[in-house]
This record gives sequence, C-alpha cells and structure tokens, in this order.
Amino acid sequence: MDHLPVLLGEAVEALAVSPSGTYVDATYGAGGHARAVVERGGRVIAFEADPGVELANDLAERVALVRGNFGDLEDGLTALGVTLVDGALFDLGISSLQLAAAERGFSLQRDGPLDMRLNPQAGRSAYELLATLDERALADLIYEYGEERASRRIARAVIAARAAGTLPTRTLGFADLVARAVRARGWQRIHPATRTFQALRIAVNDELGALRRGLDAAANRTRPGGRIAVISFHSLEDRIVKQTFRDDARLRALTKKPILPSRDEVVGNPRARSAKLRVAERVA
Repeated sequence: MDHLPVLLGEAVEALAVSPSGTYVDATYGAGGHARAVVERGGRVIAFEADPGVELANDLAERVALVRGNFGDLEDGLTALGVTLVDGALFDLGISSLQLAAAERGFSLQRDGPLDMRLNPQAGRSAYELLATLDERALADLIYEYGEERASRRIARAVIAARAAGTLPTRTLGFADLVARAVRARGWQRIHPATRTFQALRIAVNDELGALRRGLDAAANRTRPGGRIAVISFHSLEDRIVKQTFRDDARLRALTKKPILPSRDEVVGNPRARSAKLRVAERVA
C-alpha cells in the first residue's frame, strides 16, 4: 500500500519555501512532504519516531533524519546545533503504511496485537493500558481522547473481561468487545470501536502532549517571517493548533478558517476527508 501525503501542494505552498532555507518536517513518514520541500530547493530536518522507517537514499544529501517525534523537536534541533529554521510542517496523520501493518495494532480491519505504539521499542502498549487502568481512569481516557459517549459502558466491559480472564489481546477481538459494549446495531457510518481505538492510540503515544511541545518548540525555533503549517485529522488536534496559533504571542495565524482538501483529493485518497490545514507566521 502506498502512502499518499495529504494536502501536499497546499502545505508546501503555505511554507513559502526558499531555495536557501532549512525546514522541519516534524513527521517524516513516507517522506512525501520532505521530498516536496527538497524539490523546491530547501533543506529538511525530518523527525521520525518509527525505527522501521528509513530515509530515502535520494534525499540523504538534503535531509537530516532525527529519531524522535515532534515532541522532541527542541532537543533534536539543539543536538544538531541548529538555532533557527525557516519553517516547520506537521502532518499529524498515521501513515497508511503503519495502518496496513497488522502487527502494529492500529487498524480495526486487520487482526494484530493491541500495540499502537509509534515506536514499538518504547512505552506501554494499548493492551498494557487496558490491563492496568482502573475503570474510572479508562472511561475518562476514552471520553477525553475519543469523544466517545459510551465510554463508561466500554470501560465496564473491559474491567469485566479482565476479571473473567478474557480481555482480548488482539485488535479484532477488542473491536468486537467494544461493539458489543456500545450495543451497536445495523449499519454504522464508522465502526463503533473507531473512537476507542483513537483514544488508546493518542494515550499510548502521548500525541496531544507531544503536539503542544512540538508547536511551542516550532514557535521558538522558527525565524521571524517563517511559517508553521499543521495538518490535523480530528477535532482534538485541530483545537490545540487553532488555540496555539491564536494565543501564542510569537505567532500570527494566516488561516482564519482551515484549508480543506479538494473533492478530487478526497475521491483519490479517502483518508484526506477529515484533514485540516492551519498556517501561522512567526512574528518578530
């Protein structure tokens, strides 16, 4: 499965890439955005948490790869001796390549272990969270990060399965447990476990905390006049980006409303349908 970068043209255009500039790609993934910046003459410092992702050979001369996620942006630039960059791009979506890998445990459609770690070598897996959190903490997590109204029913079902020794260790089994807990019937636009999977993935990878740290570092390390562009995929991320661009005195929001993918892009790449691009400029 190929990974198609979302809002590619719009995001790189928003950065206003200069041929002499250095830009952060905070989420390297399959390298689509980094490649587009290089094609416009820029140099890239790319961050990637997944140890299985390698830098494309033809990008090696103009892209420096840092092992870490966007929450590590400040320390990563310091380690490279870079004080300021000319812009930063964040694509907060999970790579199609990661979703397609059943062993990573992200997908509702492929059976694999309940892992969900972007870096499988660090932190606690989704199963470990489910196996250790108490009912209230689990319900709060699913409600806060998944915006799931049935969070308490799901948490009760997890605790009951734990007590019976039947807590699923794999994705499809857990998705079925959630569907039964929310008493889903008939056709559903999205799978009834989608929000719970989102909540667990966010919690496992501290995605919202990393985003706040990454945006703060980007504002701190982008030179005046430089741009910060962020592509988000759900309301929790978009809310943080919107509030940061509005409230951080170092930044001036350039997008009153987010830039959305075209109808043609959504038809060609359905995962783009929820994408929103916001852009801000670093002020002096």
